[in-house]
Amino acid sequence: MNKIKLFRALSNQFPKTLKSRGDRVGLMTGRLPNDIKSILLCLDFDETVLNYVKKLDKKPDMILTHHPFIYGPRKKVLMRNDAKRYVCEEIDKLGVPVYSMHTNFDTGKGGMNDALANALKLKNIHPLETCAMARGGELREPMEIHDFALYANKCLGLSYSHLIFAGKKTIKSVAIIGGGGSREFPLAQKEGYDIYISGDIPHHARRDVISAHYNFLDCSHEIERIFMPTMKKILLGIDPTLKVEIVDHEEIPELIK
Repeated sequence: MNKIKLFRALSNQFPKTLKSRGDRVGLMTGRLPNDIKSILLCLDFDETVLNYVKKLDKKPDMILTHHPFIYGPRKKVLMRNDAKRYVCEEIDKLGVPVYSMHTNFDTGKGGMNDALANALKLKNIHPLETCAMARGGELREPMEIHDFALYANKCLGLSYSHLIFAGKKTIKSVAIIGGGGSREFPLAQKEGYDIYISGDIPHHARRDVISAHYNFLDCSHEIERIFMPTMKKILLGIDPTLKVEIVDHEEIPELIK
């Protein structure tokens, strides 16, 4: 598919104007070919993905990631990060460009947070009034909070999560942001959601949730792996002849107890 047509279609749904301030999206390294027939999807581009690509007889025309491969000024990032510099140099030798769609995909309709809300089987899914990236919705039936946490784990492919139970015991309405959106919890609480789901919550934010008498389910950042099947469906909807392959190599951290 012609690269201009492909990225015009993607930008119609996930324009760069939707990205968060300071975020890095778009072409990370290399140059896009005029004709794109094969795409490799991954959550993060790293040495594991590089080694996978090296073994392929036919290389993909591009690698499309969710998280930005280079977050910040390229020269500074590569100067300070030997591992990133190595994989950048090696992928450039292979002539395979790396492109990232991050918070524009999180915010856009049909992107990350819609996919996560759908995975929870919520109904009446919509963006929060005060946070366009977050999605809110309702459970089909109210659930006791610990039962809901187990239900969310199952829906999101987790073996565990961390529950802060300081609010309502019965959960009916849910707000969610994949990844590290812990600082947005007051917005969900203000809009009346019974629990907020995100990840990477630091200690001081946990204390804030407790002080606010609210509920928070801290889920591993890796729930964003849903990016790959979601993006594959989007790409094939744009052009069914595309060859789209997924590398899902990231594991949820081991729980020691």
